[in-house]
Amino acid sequence: MVEILVPLGSFAMVFGIVWVLVDRSIKSQLIKHGADARTLKIDKNTDGSLRFGLLMIGVGLGIVLGYFVASSSNMQEEVAYFSMTFLMGGLALLLYHFISKKPTKAEANDQ
Repeated sequence: MVEILVPLGSFAMVFGIVWVLVDRSIKSQLIKHGADARTLKIDKNTDGSLRFGLLMIGVGLGIVLGYFVASSSNMQEEVAYFSMTFLMGGLALLLYHFISKKPTKAEANDQ
């Protein structure tokens, strides 16, 4: 386990340095051409606590369903737990996607 941390850390360091250099060069090019660098900022209207809460509910339901699947069938416990956890976590994130894409009353009045 420890022997993988050095290559992983090295890769993360190189990736971070390249990311910063590319971001800086893009912003400097925008400033040279007279554009505003603030146009690159993405406005996030998503609520992280809702996404995290739904994901945790999905993972919890997945663990409970994994227990029921493992005890009621001849499926291996590890397979049942992991499959149900990932399935319910994915369903929770899909639910969050549909909840967050629902237009608000202010957006509906603008249209």
